[in-house]
Amino acid sequence: MHIVLDRVDGSVLATPLTDAGEPDGEPTLVAEPGLPAFVAATERPGVRWVWADTTRWYPAVLAADGRVARCVDLRLGHRLLRTALATRTSALATAPESAWDTAPVVVLEARPAPATQASLFDDALLAQEPVADGLDPVAELRAQLAAVAGAADPGALRLLLAAESAGALVAAEVKHAGLPWRVDVHERLLADALGPRVPYGVRPQRLEELAADLRTVLDDPALNPDSPADVLRSLRRAGLVVDSTRKWELERLEHPAIAPLLEYKRLYRLLTANGWTWLDEWVHDGRFHPEYVVGGVVTGRWAANGGGALQLPKQVRSAVVADPGWKLVVADAAQLEPRVLAAMAGDTAMAAAGDGQDLYDGVVASGAVQTRQQAKMAMLGAMYGATQGEGGRFVPRLARAFPRALDLVERAARAGERGEPVTTRLGRTSPVPEAAWFEARNRAYSVEGTPAMQRAVESRARSWGRFTRNFVVQGTAAEWALSWMGGLRTRLAARTPGPVTSGPHPVFFVHDELVVHAPAADADWVAEQFRAAAVDAGRILFGGFPVTFPLSVAVVDAYSEAK
Repeated sequence: MHIVLDRVDGSVLATPLTDAGEPDGEPTLVAEPGLPAFVAATERPGVRWVWADTTRWYPAVLAADGRVARCVDLRLGHRLLRTALATRTSALATAPESAWDTAPVVVLEARPAPATQASLFDDALLAQEPVADGLDPVAELRAQLAAVAGAADPGALRLLLAAESAGALVAAEVKHAGLPWRVDVHERLLADALGPRVPYGVRPQRLEELAADLRTVLDDPALNPDSPADVLRSLRRAGLVVDSTRKWELERLEHPAIAPLLEYKRLYRLLTANGWTWLDEWVHDGRFHPEYVVGGVVTGRWAANGGGALQLPKQVRSAVVADPGWKLVVADAAQLEPRVLAAMAGDTAMAAAGDGQDLYDGVVASGAVQTRQQAKMAMLGAMYGATQGEGGRFVPRLARAFPRALDLVERAARAGERGEPVTTRLGRTSPVPEAAWFEARNRAYSVEGTPAMQRAVESRARSWGRFTRNFVVQGTAAEWALSWMGGLRTRLAARTPGPVTSGPHPVFFVHDELVVHAPAADADWVAEQFRAAAVDAGRILFGGFPVTFPLSVAVVDAYSEAK
C-alpha cells in the first residue's frame, strides 16, 4: 500500500493507493503539525510513504520520535528513471522537463586517474535545493510505476528505486541522530597541533612558525604559503622543477623547504577543514550532524552538503567518542569493488580468489602476479584504465587469469569511447557526452579532419572510456552499499522499534564504511547484523553467485581506535 503525501493550502493531503497506483480508500486531510501523529498511527508493515523529497518530509517525523520502515522518494526515482537506459522510451523519460527536474544533479566530469587513485569521481559538495511544493506526487508515482512496468527488467529497477529511497531514510536518520563528538578532545588536538586558538583569518602560532621557516629556507620574505601559486613560484625560483604543489609531487623532491612545506599543508588542511570554525558551525550538543546528498555523484555514491561528511581525517577521529555505556561499531567492506566486478562478470576464478581470504592474496596465489602490491595495482589499473606504470604493466597478466572480469570492464570502456551509455547491475545509467563531443568526432573524421584533430578526439574518447569502465563497477558497488545499509537499518529497527536513537543506529557512512552507535550490551549483536546484512546484499544483487563480501568490524570507544 502506498500513502502519498502532498502539501495543500497549509495542510497535508494523504492519499492511499494500491501498489499498482490505484485508489485504495478516501484521502485524509491532516493539519501540518499533526503529521507525525498521523504517520505514527498509520505506519504498519506493507505501507510505503510516498513523498516528493525525504529531506522535506521525514525530519518532522524523526523530531517527534517517530520513524517509518519504507518510503518512495519521488525526486530520486524521477532522476533515475529519466536517465535509465531501460526506461528511455517511457512517457516519463520522453516528457518535457518539469519542476521534478529542477533539483540540481551532480554530473562530475570524468578525468583520467592514476591506478593508485581511489575514484574517478570527486566527492562533491553542493547546496541541494529540495523539490518544491505544488507538484502532483500521485501523478508522478503513477508515471514512475508505468515506466518501471514497461522496462525489460522491471525487477532490477524496483530494487534500485527501493535501495535509493532506503538510502534517503538512512541519510535523514544519520543527520537526525548525529555522530557523537567530544568538543573538548577536538579543541585539545587543535591546540596541540596548531597552538592556542586565534580569531578567524589569523594564522595560528604553529603555522606562523612554519611560514617563517619557509621564507628563510626559500629566501623569499614575501612568501604567502597559503597561496599555491606563490609557493610554486618560490619553489621554481629555488631551482626546483615542479608542476604543482600536490603532496605526491613534492615528496619526490629533495630540498630543505619540502619537509616544512608538507607539514604546513597538513596543518593548514586541518585548520580549514576541521578547525575551530568547523567545530563551531557543525558540532552542536555533542553531535556532528552530517548532511548527505543521496545519489549526489553520477555513480550513485553519496555527496555531502558541506561539513566534510565524506572525509573525516584521521587527525580528528579521536574526538568521535561513544556516549558512556555505548560503543561505536565500525564496519568496512574489504575490497568491495573487485568483488563486485567478479560477481557482475560471473568470473568464478576471481570470486574464488577472494573466498575466505584477502582478494589480493588470492590473486597472488593464482599465479597472476608475485606480490600483493602488484595484485592491488593491477586490479586498480583494470578498473580505472591504467595503461602506464605498474598498474598498466600488470593488467595483461590479470586479464589472462581472470578473462571474464577484465572483458566486462573492457567492453564498458569501448562503449564509452563510442559515446554510448553503460549501466550498473540494477540499471543506473551513465551520462553520455554532450553533442559537441560527437560533433568534434565527426569533424575529425570528415574530409576537413586532420591527424591532430583525430588524436585529440581519440584522447577524449579514451578519457570517456575510463569513465564508463569504472562507472559500471563503482555504481554497482554503490548499489551493494545501499542494500547493505538498508538491510542493516531494518534489522536494527526490529530490535528497538521506538525512536531511532533509543537503540543501535547508524551515525556515519562513507562509501563502504558504516558506523553504528549502540548500547554496549548490543554491540556484539550489531557486529553480527553487519555481517548478515552484507550476505543479504550480495544475494539481492547477485543471486546465488559464489562471491563473498567480508567485513572488517571493530567495536570501539573512539573512532580512531577502529583503524
